[in-house]
Amino acid sequence: MMDKISNEPVIQSIDGVIGTIVLNNPAKLNAMSLAMWAELGRAMVKFSDNADLRCVVVRGAGDRAFSAGADIAEFPEIRNDAAQAREYGKVVADSLEAIRGCIHPTIAAIQGACTGGGLEVACGCDMRISNTSGRFGVPINRLGHSFAYAEMATVLTAIDRTLVLEIIYEGRILDSDEALRRGLLNRVVADLDFEDEIQATTARIARGAPLTHRATKKFLARLAKPEPLTQAEIDEGYALCDSDDYAEGVRAFLAKEKPTFEGK
Repeated sequence: MMDKISNEPVIQSIDGVIGTIVLNNPAKLNAMSLAMWAELGRAMVKFSDNADLRCVVVRGAGDRAFSAGADIAEFPEIRNDAAQAREYGKVVADSLEAIRGCIHPTIAAIQGACTGGGLEVACGCDMRISNTSGRFGVPINRLGHSFAYAEMATVLTAIDRTLVLEIIYEGRILDSDEALRRGLLNRVVADLDFEDEIQATTARIARGAPLTHRATKKFLARLAKPEPLTQAEIDEGYALCDSDDYAEGVRAFLAKEKPTFEGK
């Protein structure tokens, strides 16, 4: 369990080649203040720039929530009209872009509430692993504001249009089993096994070739765009065959040894 261990809105730590970002407001189910949104974006850019990392985990402090969404108590002061909402939304959009743009594999480790802005953060990550307490939705029809483009686009990378309409129109909150069945989650893990599964998943990722992971993220993002691939982009699909890691991978396979990848 991740308990609150500082007054920082976002806690950053590195253990070996694994970076962890903790959304740190457990008294409010890790509701995200504007300061938390801004710091989350900065933390993700910092980790993305660290070439020694192999994986980044995003999670909430404590075990009651990943994040229940925006800290609405701030809205009367900092999001009280359209002009303020645009400024607020720019910070959110930049943070979500930083999550999606991280060069390393990213995992949302979800316990409890994962709603509103929390769901957006989780959908910005590459993988989503939940324990059985996970709850998912975007109940903005109770507030009367729209699902902004950057936020909706991020959620659409993880679920389809049909489910977006369902959770917005009906204000539905999905449990972990339905979220798995509807394609939002990679897996659901028993509560007692949750921490072990997060560790095991990051270890499996860390053992792989980091250049492969980075290329996979880049190519998937490019294939989501409608423009035809250029010849230079097609050629890039084979460029890693000139890397030291490719030589090491082939060598280790033929020698029946475990490869040692250095990201070069």
